[in-house]
Amino acid sequence: MSVWLQTKSWEEAKEAIEQSKGVAIVPIGSVEQHSYHLPVGTDTYVAMTIGEEAAEKTGAVLTPPVWFGWSPHHMVLPGTLTVRPEVLSELTYDIIKSLVAHGLNKIILINGHRIVNVVWMQLCAQKAQSELGCTVKIFDPAYMSKDIVKKLGFGPVGHAEEIETSHMMARYPDLVHLEKAVDNPIKDTPLYSVDPTYEHDTLCYVPSTLEHAKAAAEKSGGCTGEPSKADAERGQIYHDHLVENLVKVVKDLQNS
Repeated sequence: MSVWLQTKSWEEAKEAIEQSKGVAIVPIGSVEQHSYHLPVGTDTYVAMTIGEEAAEKTGAVLTPPVWFGWSPHHMVLPGTLTVRPEVLSELTYDIIKSLVAHGLNKIILINGHRIVNVVWMQLCAQKAQSELGCTVKIFDPAYMSKDIVKKLGFGPVGHAEEIETSHMMARYPDLVHLEKAVDNPIKDTPLYSVDPTYEHDTLCYVPSTLEHAKAAAEKSGGCTGEPSKADAERGQIYHDHLVENLVKVVKDLQNS
């Protein structure tokens, strides 16, 4: 039987909630351009596949994904849908409030949209914890894979780069068109990086201007990084590492 909440009757949902030990997983991503070779739903697909496997292993309730994210800097290319962060925060708060009402008071938000979604998710989590008396954790693959990306020899975090492409090749091979990928190597910019594994001094992230995004779009179809180096084997190892970490988070909450 599917672990996805939307596939269940209310009786089946009640049983799943009882078996979950109060833990729910909410995958959150975005719909935005991912260059020529990846689908616009990449960020959400990533959150979904991690959440699905962890739910199967732990019995946590898995909600329908929140497909949309904050993506103003990607509006230069068609297919991108952006939602204001305050709207996303309120939407996610209402989802959490509904889950808490049904006895799911330990919530894990999976962030498939990397650094861009983090701020509004933090604000939402703080509000939910203070007003609803629940526990909210934010699981971000970019932060939960620092060790494994180094071991696998991946290049730096960018957009539609080697890491994302490898993961998608492992989990959704039919949606990847590697033959269309155009590399756009990431240059080392003093005092600035969006890569969580970056070890030097850096400014905090601010979404790119439309002018900068247009430049990337013209050069590589919106990619920053080197997707041509991607492969499914390393993508699966990366995926397994993330699932293992998420399972640990779920079990810690179930046992608390």
